[in-house]
Amino acid sequence: MANPTGEQFEITRGGARAVVTEIGAGLRAFEIGGVPYVEEFDADAKSPMGAGQVLLPWPNRTKAGQWVYQGEKQQLAITEEARGNAIHGLTRHKEWRLVEHAESSITLAVDIADEPGWPVPLHATITYEVAPRELTVTHEIRNDGETSIGVGVGTHPYFRIGDVPTDELTLTLSAKRVRPALPEEQMPYGEEQDVEGTEYDFRAGRLLAGVDLDTAFTALSADGAGKHHHILTHGETNLDVWTGPDFGWVQVFTPSELVGRGRAVALEPMTCPADALNSGTGLIDLPPGETWTGSWGIRLA
Repeated sequence: MANPTGEQFEITRGGARAVVTEIGAGLRAFEIGGVPYVEEFDADAKSPMGAGQVLLPWPNRTKAGQWVYQGEKQQLAITEEARGNAIHGLTRHKEWRLVEHAESSITLAVDIADEPGWPVPLHATITYEVAPRELTVTHEIRNDGETSIGVGVGTHPYFRIGDVPTDELTLTLSAKRVRPALPEEQMPYGEEQDVEGTEYDFRAGRLLAGVDLDTAFTALSADGAGKHHHILTHGETNLDVWTGPDFGWVQVFTPSELVGRGRAVALEPMTCPADALNSGTGLIDLPPGETWTGSWGIRLA
């Protein structure tokens, strides 16, 4: 049987190492000094629960796979059959083409065309680059069509600090607003609200023990460079998941079991929330021939 994630590409620099997959251009491993900082899975296994995948041209869900573009109803393939939604875009199971592979960086590309429910062709690239204590991920999307379209981008990394159990990590989010999960609904996200005074306030940091989230956060505080910072901490170790200005949302997901280590925590950078193709919230307006670029990264502080 063919490897479900295709060829594996390794990049290294100064003790940092990452592995990127050909299928989906996903992040399968990121280590510094041999210590893992994302949840890893075997090279010959499918990505569990979307681990490391690139979510393009929309993250999360589109309700019933339906949306309207220039007055015409669009029907995307239903890829979340249990709830009847289209989930996580169109590229995570595609073979991405190798553009450039250097010792410490790699660039892959993919085209989106002739997809059910997606009327405008796109060309996308992703570049992973490691530094001694950091990984930077840069996305580019070009509109190859003749009309403008709104697009969204997300990724689905699960983070760890070595072998420390997830429940012993402290999570700090730079988010002032939240869209809570409503698991009984077909589109399981409630109305946006302030985190102040609620169980969703992680601005001062909270231990993950007892925390159960599949939740979108927004209204992110930024530093002087416009970056947002979400931090996992254990003892003196701080893992900084930073996102560029266009990544105005972060989805936090805490499944009870991922790859045999027990509880996991995903911090998913997103430019827009669930069902953005219908609401328009956070979509990147991309005119014909124009290119959007955005970055996020992981830094061991």
